[in-house]
Amino acid sequence: MIQGDGDLSANYTAAFDGHLEFGKQPALLIVDFVMAYLDPASPLYAGVEDALDSNIRLLAAARAAGIPVIFTNVVYEPGGADGGLFYQKIPALKAFDRGSPLGLFPPTLQPHEGETVVSKQFASAFFGTALDEKLRDMGVDTLLISGLSTSGCVRASALDALQHGFAPFVVREACGDRHPTPHDNTLFDLQAKYAEVISLAQALDLFESCK
Repeated sequence: MIQGDGDLSANYTAAFDGHLEFGKQPALLIVDFVMAYLDPASPLYAGVEDALDSNIRLLAAARAAGIPVIFTNVVYEPGGADGGLFYQKIPALKAFDRGSPLGLFPPTLQPHEGETVVSKQFASAFFGTALDEKLRDMGVDTLLISGLSTSGCVRASALDALQHGFAPFVVREACGDRHPTPHDNTLFDLQAKYAEVISLAQALDLFESCK
């Protein structure tokens, strides 16, 4: 919630006061948590070490509960021929050219054998990928979403999850952005219109209830 603006909160509550139910078949979607956002030498560095710690806890809990885990990353052919206008708009996306170490998952947040990795070229984890089909094949009805960045690929993926019929539950502490203002504003808007924004503690409790 945006702090210190009761009028705004009241205004939104008057129009947007619905809630989504947590389903019977959840999965964890970790969006683009790669070295480009963790390496201070990267143009995309975002200082999201706290969010990394939250993702480590979230991932361990999902695995312990037997919840399917999906990682996404971004991979472009050199020069961005498959990146379209997105690649043109954000020159820093060159960090994700195939073979770049900035596109790797951090050592403490690695997919296990058998876990799904979806490589994408645009903001949403659904756009131009087979994620929708993969989730339906697994019988998933709910996505707990974490990752980077809150105002970019997390937002786009949560919106598309809703539009594809998967209830999105965005985990606040497990998302990160370059600045707290877009992070907080995006979470406020997601909660109002497109998703349930929950705490890490709530997410861990939900995983525990799935055991």
